[in-house]
Amino acid sequence: MLNRSFSVAPMMACTDRHARFFLRLFSQHTVLYTEMITANALIYGDAGRHLDFDAAEHPLAAQLGGCDPAAMAAAARMVEQWGYDEVNINVGCPSDRVRCGQFGAALMAKPALVADCAKAMRDAVSIPVTVKTRIGIDHQDSYEELTHFIATVAATGVGVFIIHARKAWLHGLSPKQNREIPPLRYDVVHRLKQDFPQLIFIINGGFKTLDECARQLNVLNGVMMGREAYANPYMLAGVDGAIFDTPSIPLSREQAVVAMVPYVAAHVRAGGRVAHAARHMLGLFQGVPGARLWRRMLSAHMYTPGADERVLINALDAVRQFLERHAA
Repeated sequence: MLNRSFSVAPMMACTDRHARFFLRLFSQHTVLYTEMITANALIYGDAGRHLDFDAAEHPLAAQLGGCDPAAMAAAARMVEQWGYDEVNINVGCPSDRVRCGQFGAALMAKPALVADCAKAMRDAVSIPVTVKTRIGIDHQDSYEELTHFIATVAATGVGVFIIHARKAWLHGLSPKQNREIPPLRYDVVHRLKQDFPQLIFIINGGFKTLDECARQLNVLNGVMMGREAYANPYMLAGVDGAIFDTPSIPLSREQAVVAMVPYVAAHVRAGGRVAHAARHMLGLFQGVPGARLWRRMLSAHMYTPGADERVLINALDAVRQFLERHAA
């Protein structure tokens, strides 16, 4: 059974397989998620491009977007066959593309349809089926409407809900604004746990520090961190000790770069580009001396034709020299 005390949120254009491999260097227990993948992209497209992963990425969940129960079930079977530990239904994304496809956050208005998708998926797979949602959409944001949604979906046997503690405005706000403008309502998620004590609730939205996350665990079953974990990935080096109570000696930032060198080299040999992985590493030195130099070195060279793993080596050498000069 997955320990969901701490997880990194599914983020479009962020949590691809290269980012997940990199983040796994810092925490062995954090649950990682794919970007949202539409069910039809798996059924009719290049499934391997979306689902392939390195075994080191476990524990690992795939997030699916869609609203057709049969398609969601077929996609869930593919997720299970690929070896994922969980399949998650996206009922929280407010983007125009997702809204026009009648899935993502728009599905909050159709709890019976979400329940149909969840039941079809649970019937199709043995791995856990979970739901990530908001606390409301537009003017459908009463607590009664939220509890009706939770109860309807939970009746299918779904036992894990990841709640982004903001409502979503499907009209008038961009996805970025929907992550920032609607106020955070942690109290709503806490109330859900009181009213549905048998369910597992994981809270998401606005967390910046591990101390904040740890406090949430006094009430809830888990915390999901998004943009902060991506922008400042070395924060995850403290997760196993602070959240999972399994103290370990984490890799240093330098050791993490060294660990990524053979990974990037293999990716380039297979026809990939340095930037596919290196772009996720820009925040590695966030908040410490050398951060700006590290970002500048990677940004200047990772897109160069013919670039290889030496981009990482050279950037790390530049940071080392910078730190030596300033320590003298």
